[in-house]
Amino acid sequence: MSTNSYTHNYPKVSTMCRSKDYLFMKRIVISIVLAGVAAGFSGCGPLFKVRKAMYDQEKFEPLEKTEFFGDHRSSRELIEGTIPRGWLRSDTHLYEGKVDGSVVDRFPFEITASDLERGRERFNIYCSVCHGRAGYGDGMIVQRGFKQPPSYHGKVFADKQHTVGSIYGIVANGFGVMSGYSDQIPVEDRWRIVAYVKALQFSQNADLQDVPEDVRATLLVEVK
Repeated sequence: MSTNSYTHNYPKVSTMCRSKDYLFMKRIVISIVLAGVAAGFSGCGPLFKVRKAMYDQEKFEPLEKTEFFGDHRSSRELIEGTIPRGWLRSDTHLYEGKVDGSVVDRFPFEITASDLERGRERFNIYCSVCHGRAGYGDGMIVQRGFKQPPSYHGKVFADKQHTVGSIYGIVANGFGVMSGYSDQIPVEDRWRIVAYVKALQFSQNADLQDVPEDVRATLLVEVK
């Protein structure tokens, strides 16, 4: 077999060298580009200078004194009548439990069974720790020494003749040692809690005649 039969199986030495040189140069170019990008973000490149110029631009720091305004305050008060987006709250019945300054005794929307269920859920989360699940003021933290709130079913609560609007006000703004829950509980859920509180009061003071007829027979069987 002749030697020439093997020559075509191997690349020429010059071709291999050119390939290695190309890969080597490619790596160098990539390294230079990456180094330039890194320099731009590391504090010594043009991008850093642009960011620093933006940071160091002329501006007033919060509560900084100024000679521009007569009162020397750089932080200006809001223009009278300014209302943040979403905070108009013109429906005082919904947001305050009042109409024309008077506390209401009706809900701002129709209360359904699903609303009561939602109210029960929210009540058990936020209220039952003090008021107890049935509203007798025997929640867990009361059992551990916290001041006991009045029972929903006792004379103290009954004498105040709380309307749904006044109960809403207590949920939203607090009363006595109880803090308000306006930051934790959305407006509609506050009304649902109020509805559940009224349902609790009714449940503990109802008699058989208050039960619908189709349910009354079942209750009598369970009692027997």
